[in-house]
Amino acid sequence: MPQFPKDSWKDYSLLDSGRGMKLERFGSYVLERPEPKALWEPTMSRAEWDRLVHTVFAPGAGFGRAGKEDSGTWERRRTMPDQWHISYPGEGFGLDLRLGLTAFKHVGVFPEQAPNWEYIYSNTKALPGTPKVLNLFAYTGAASLAAKAAGADVTHLDSVRQVVTWARGNMESTGLEGIHWVVEDAMKFASREVKRGHVYQGIILDPPSYGHGPDGEKWKLDECLFDMLRMVSALLDPEHGWMVLNLYSNGYSAALGETVVREAFGLKDYTGITSGELALRDGFGKVLPLSIYVRLNR
Repeated sequence: MPQFPKDSWKDYSLLDSGRGMKLERFGSYVLERPEPKALWEPTMSRAEWDRLVHTVFAPGAGFGRAGKEDSGTWERRRTMPDQWHISYPGEGFGLDLRLGLTAFKHVGVFPEQAPNWEYIYSNTKALPGTPKVLNLFAYTGAASLAAKAAGADVTHLDSVRQVVTWARGNMESTGLEGIHWVVEDAMKFASREVKRGHVYQGIILDPPSYGHGPDGEKWKLDECLFDMLRMVSALLDPEHGWMVLNLYSNGYSAALGETVVREAFGLKDYTGITSGELALRDGFGKVLPLSIYVRLNR
């Protein structure tokens, strides 16, 4: 069964979806963005979408390249700011997240990740002492904040300095402090941590399909994921530890994710591994699956 954000999250809702688009409300503002997995027809009419929407993402224009659906420009339909904040009410914690209209259709938060934030908080809270948590490919840091709110010593790594600065702002607005910020290639950092003999009680990975490190290092999920997970297996505490792997790449299934984790960790079976889909449900009950997760508990 897919996991969904809880209904009590009042600052976010997926209003409708279809024809490769999704209509979402973030706080007071309604955005229309491309979503290739929305293969069905919208429930509301075009006129209803136009009546609600504040801004529409237009692919392939401005900063983007023609035909590339994840880059483009925002076309304002109603007045709204370039940046604004929303709150997330977790079970035992709360997040204050700054959103912004970027040139790559993203706004600084992936709402379907909320079940992972809950998992990270509760499993970190259950560990003794002050657990160490490493967040690789950490983006704007909601997962890092969930771990920090649970009392962890958190290292947050991303290869893009601007999003690390964004994450730091989210930490400050949430009222937290003390996260360790790293701008580096994830593979290089993990390799050095293995050589240093460092161990973490929690590790989070949300790798892209393709990417580049700050010095031009190339990341390709199909080629690099297994090697990365082998390093993660050496970094994760063998007695008291958990790992969350999230994958957005089309063609990856939960079963594939379970198998690559089992093999990378050298496990005899699938004990301690759980997996599934993260999804959103729109206002008319249509389920939009967006990513798969694999979780490992030791």
